[in-house]
Amino acid sequence: MIKNLIIVESPAKAKTIEGYLGKDYVVKSSFGHVRDLPKGNNAIDIEHGFKPTYVVSSDKKEVVSQLRKLAKEAETVWLASDDDREGEAISWHLTEALNLNDSKTRRIVFREITKNAIVNAINSPRGIDMDLVNAQQARRILDRLVGFELSPVLWKKIKTGLSAGRVQSVAVRLVVEREREIERFKAESSFRITASFNVEGKTLEAELPKKFKTEEEAQAFLQKCVGADYKIENLEKKPLKRSPAPPFTTSTLQQEASRKLYFSVAQTMTVAQRLYESGKISYMRTDSLNLSEEAIQGATREINRSFGEKFVKVRHFKTKSASAQEAHEAIRPTDFSVMEASTDRNEQRLYELIWKRAIASQMADAEIEKTTATIGISTQPDQKLQASGEVIKFEGFLKVYIESVDEDESDEDVKGMLPPLSIGQNLDLRQMLATQRFTRPAARYTEASLVKKLEEMGIGRPSTYAPTISTIQKRGYVEKDSREGKERNYQVLTLKDSQISSQNKTEITGAEKAKLFPTDMAMVVNDFLVEHFPNVIDYSFTARVEAEFDEIAQGQKGWEKMLDQFYQKFHQRIESSENISRADVSATREVGTDPATGKTIFAKLGRFGPYVQLGEENPETGEKPTYASLRKGQFLETITLEDALELFKLPRIVGTYEDKEMTAAIGRFGPYIRHNSKFYSLPKSIDPLQVTAQEAVELIEAKRKADAEKTIKTFDENPDVQVLNGRYGPYIVVGKKNVKIPKGKEPNDLTLQECLDLAEATPEKKGRGGFKKKTDAESKPEKKTTAKKAPAKSKKTAKTAKPKASSKK
Repeated sequence: MIKNLIIVESPAKAKTIEGYLGKDYVVKSSFGHVRDLPKGNNAIDIEHGFKPTYVVSSDKKEVVSQLRKLAKEAETVWLASDDDREGEAISWHLTEALNLNDSKTRRIVFREITKNAIVNAINSPRGIDMDLVNAQQARRILDRLVGFELSPVLWKKIKTGLSAGRVQSVAVRLVVEREREIERFKAESSFRITASFNVEGKTLEAELPKKFKTEEEAQAFLQKCVGADYKIENLEKKPLKRSPAPPFTTSTLQQEASRKLYFSVAQTMTVAQRLYESGKISYMRTDSLNLSEEAIQGATREINRSFGEKFVKVRHFKTKSASAQEAHEAIRPTDFSVMEASTDRNEQRLYELIWKRAIASQMADAEIEKTTATIGISTQPDQKLQASGEVIKFEGFLKVYIESVDEDESDEDVKGMLPPLSIGQNLDLRQMLATQRFTRPAARYTEASLVKKLEEMGIGRPSTYAPTISTIQKRGYVEKDSREGKERNYQVLTLKDSQISSQNKTEITGAEKAKLFPTDMAMVVNDFLVEHFPNVIDYSFTARVEAEFDEIAQGQKGWEKMLDQFYQKFHQRIESSENISRADVSATREVGTDPATGKTIFAKLGRFGPYVQLGEENPETGEKPTYASLRKGQFLETITLEDALELFKLPRIVGTYEDKEMTAAIGRFGPYIRHNSKFYSLPKSIDPLQVTAQEAVELIEAKRKADAEKTIKTFDENPDVQVLNGRYGPYIVVGKKNVKIPKGKEPNDLTLQECLDLAEATPEKKGRGGFKKKTDAESKPEKKTTAKKAPAKSKKTAKTAKPKASSKK
């Protein structure tokens, strides 16, 4: 007989909790949700108040069976899933799936996995909060209805296999609109005046607050400065205070981990989850800035011990969001005296970030003295140069932590200290520059800055940010990519030794690192949704729906009524979409006319992505169009005739090697060289239009060498079986199956029969979410790609067969 059975969501959490409790407690994991809506259109009974039907997931039947057996034996069952809507729903589903008796079932919650928190939770159990469960159910049902009814409309009108989602489509819209904003942006130039002076062997940097629109104006200003005297006319010292940022919420942790640690949003949440489950930090899904009194005492104790009493300043942060639950806490360490939380490098780095941010939030303000020097120009009394510097008088929280900012918020002029100055002091001009500078468009979103934007707009909640960002990338609507910048000329005028000179210089502009780019498919789908389903993709409407989920969670609104209000209008739109002509949403665009042939060039969206087409099929002569894939960074709606004509130069013969032609082309997975029926991917640094014969040969030789080093053993009697060297050591490939080599077995000694036997004993991997993991044999460039002539089409596929061109890798 079991006295107490505690059920949590994850094995790691179960292991941590088991370590705190005695032999009277058995802790088991449900491995997340045990029930969900089944696939198909019978999951929700719309006619009877949106009643959902739940089924035990096929991969959870064994787990449920074991938990049911243990629950029958237990005197008391404690449901200890997370303290949020999703966690509450998991507890409710467990109650239903395990047929738990109310009289012996207890719901307990805690925001950190420490002995105190667990014991306190057991001493104050509660029932299941059905308001929280209903809020989760409403979200799940609404998202299923939107996806289930809207996705088939996209299949019919745009392309089979597309998906739409209530929050994901709004996130995609933000990325698409930012891309178009950048595309429309026209950079304007101006001239910025800077001067450097010698002050007793040190340099004083100053700037003119005003910028000049033209080179002529800048030249005229410098001309007037020839032979001028410069003097300190005023020195203003001003004390400033800087206060620390509040402790982390889910969103701010994702942003700062992205800026400081270069983590993706999903990676941040995975690492934070491990820290939480091992008892090192409080719960990582939160929008509260609150810290408990116990946490504040722990932080101030540690500040006192490490830095002294004058560094302590207790602060209580209030969350601006009306939906935030102040009873919850911000993300913080469970024990501020612990500095080493894990031997895993990423866990330790994220823990240190959380520790520093939480500690800094309870530290004194930094005290700074800012000095601004005003410099007069004898020949231009109406123009003043300014120099400013800062001196830290008391470090305060800066001793521990400085918050990073996004690139579009950064201050280019980091203020340092000024050399000793006095009013009336004459300055010796070293040189004065008028540098041409250009306005910049809004920055493309990073994963973290997109989360920040969604949060600001009230769209999504802490538990939905990471899944949303992952989904829009998995579905092929958004790509995270780095792009090389372009060279740009700018001008610098220099005044030195009473002489003005002019120089033309170059800079790289527009380089991007780990930014979110929309695909052409995203633009087509977004435009369709904006036109025909404005409610679903409207920012304020989506935020209002989130607020209604909050009202349901607080018991202020019935979930069935909320769903009914949404669904009636939404379903009418779905029904009216039947009248939309597929031709009206076609992504086809006429680019222009080929000057050489007089044929029309079209930009189109095909099965494997965007491409351009030269001419049209002539049924009488049998003449076929010519196709070419778009390159990364090119879009259907903006590609120019010149760009399209360049694309038709591929495939191009680069040269010959070993009496066989080497051809450069672009395929589904990017640019490549084809030689002797084999494919060699071109690196980003080499343009397929510019690649030389020597570069192609070097590429082929390098790949052959790598392949030779990879192959340990092959079998002539069965070429499908190979022993290879992989990233994690030797392994066997049999057809498309990867097989582990048992410990102690020498790879070179393996026989063909042993390899086949091991493959037979290795179970097939189940695919997840419709995506099949590629074997090494499959991970190669697409073999069929852009060709000068399209392949012959059968009658059945004549209208749909398109070249395999894609912007998605």
